[in-house]
Order: sequence, then structure tokens, then C-alpha cells
Amino acid sequence: MHDPHLDRDLRQTEVVKGILIEADRVVVEILLPYPAGGWVANLEAAARAALAERLAGRRLELLVRQRVHAHQVQEGLSPMPGVKNIIAVASGKGGVGKSTTAVNLALALQAEGARVGVLDADIYGPSIPQMLGLSGKPESPDGKTITPKRNHGLQAMSIGLLVGEDTPMIWRGPMVTQALQQLLTETAWDDLDYLVIDLPPGTGDIQLTLCQRVPLSAALIVTTPQDIALLDARKALQMFNKVSVPVLGIVENMAIHVCSSCGHAEHIFGSGGGERMAQQYGVPLLGSLPLDIRIREQADGGAPTVAAEPDSDLTARYRAIARCAAARLSEQGRSRAFGMPKIVIQNT
Repeated sequence: MHDPHLDRDLRQTEVVKGILIEADRVVVEILLPYPAGGWVANLEAAARAALAERLAGRRLELLVRQRVHAHQVQEGLSPMPGVKNIIAVASGKGGVGKSTTAVNLALALQAEGARVGVLDADIYGPSIPQMLGLSGKPESPDGKTITPKRNHGLQAMSIGLLVGEDTPMIWRGPMVTQALQQLLTETAWDDLDYLVIDLPPGTGDIQLTLCQRVPLSAALIVTTPQDIALLDARKALQMFNKVSVPVLGIVENMAIHVCSSCGHAEHIFGSGGGERMAQQYGVPLLGSLPLDIRIREQADGGAPTVAAEPDSDLTARYRAIARCAAARLSEQGRSRAFGMPKIVIQNT
């Protein structure tokens, strides 16, 4: 049985936890270390095909479970309470669809079976509230922590929820990083498998400081095939390398446009740029997304594509990217901060 997300045989990934053979049935237990709800049907079909000759008339029962583990973060940092993994989504350059990709990636991870949150780290230009259809200020029941806003099943936090839509954030770098630290650490995230952070574009002091202070499990780079966008995407990738944050891969956005009237396909921003960059830096191209008006309209309307059209081809692309990214993360070292017993000694 082949795992397309890791491009390996399942037996090499040690996910087969048990096999029970009885007179009339064969039970195979599989524990996936990443969310892959949309792949289970294909996995079962592959298992039946692979074991057909060995079943000898017995029926096959496939028990598939998934468990997301917390993974290592940068040296000197500790994972956050209530959050197993933080994934940064970066671009290096604005206008490549990073925020739209981050939101749909979060929704896709959730659709695959994970508990997911989104943090809008773009203090100067927050867009997550509109994309997720969020309104009203978040509550603080205890006066110390903020309850994240929820919609489409996601937990979310953004500076845009705390200030007016027309209020400019005329802050210097240290104020921005302090504000983000507060949004991150003072939000009462509720048992998340993944927190997706939508980073601001660029690779300057703010981005570098955030990458050094936020306990990141991994990062993901969004780019278009255009050479100019790729120049900045390379800088973003190198920034993560310098701060020892693994890059899960590259998402190529606006890769092709298909005319809705005549069906003509055209590579408006060039072709193959994401694949060439992936080969150059030895990271996978997680997937390519088309330039489609529905993606823009749905994000603007507060119901991103994965939520608005769960059965569409576009959603299938986002979910495949989410599974590949989560699978890549599952191969990294696990954090010892979770799952260890806490010993308390008291005098009685």
C-alpha cells in the first residue's frame, strides 16, 4: 500500500499497528500520524487490492485512526499550551494570495479531521476577519486571556478584531512584535492540532523577530510562478533556514487560468516557477492552484472556497496540499513537552 503524501510504502512508515486474522475476517489497524480523512476511502480500496489474494474468502475490516503529535520547535523555545503545532505561511512578497491560501489551508486541515486555528500576524493589513466572516470584538471572561472568535469551525484571532476597519496601525517594529506576542500567547486556544499563522509579507526585522520568538514547528511558502515573486519567495525560504525552522514545501498559486467562456488555458504569470524553486532548494512542491475568480469572491464574502464549495475541484486541491504538508510535518522529531507526566511533590 502506497502513501502518496509521503511517496513511500505504508509498511515503511510504521503506521500499520496490528493485523488480526480470524476464520472469517482479517482486521488491519492503521494509525496515521497526520489528518487524512479525505484519503481513507482510497486507502481502503488500495488495502483491499493489495490483500485480495491473501484474504482467501475472508472479509477485510480496515480500522483507520489518526493522531496528530506535537513536533519540535526552535531551540530555546517551548510549545504553547493548547497548541500542538504552529505552521507559518509566508510569501516574501505581497499580492501572491498568501492569506487566502493560509485560510483555505486551515479549513482543509480541519476538513481532514484536525482541530485548527488561524492567527492573523499581518498587523498592518489584517484580512482574516473579512475572509472568515468575523465581526465584533472577542471576549475576555477572566480579564487576562482572550477567547478566539469562531466561524466555519476554526478558531481565529486578529488585530483586525480589536480595532476599527479604517483604523491604521501606525506602529514601529517593536510595537508590532509585542502586539503579535500578546495576540499569540494571551489567546485561549482550545486544544489545537495546528495553528496556522498568516505572516506579513517580507523578510525584514519584524518577520525575523517573529520567527525567533514564536515556537514554530514548520513553515510553508506561497508564491506565483512569476520570476519576481520567486525572488522574494526564495528570500523567505532562506530566512526560515537561518532560524532553523523546517520548510514543508512550496504552494504555487495562480498557476494557470482557464477562461470560463471558451475554456482556453493560459499561464498568465508564467509556468513551472514553483517546481524549479522546489528542485533548487530540495523541498517538495505541495501543489498548484489556479487563478480562479471563485477563490477571490468567496474569500471576500467571508466563506473561503473550502467552506463554500466543499465538494469542488478547488477544495480537493487545497485538501491534497493540506494532507501533504501535514504528512511532511509528521516525519519530523516530536516534542517532549507534550505527553510527559508532571510530578508534583507536596508535604502532607
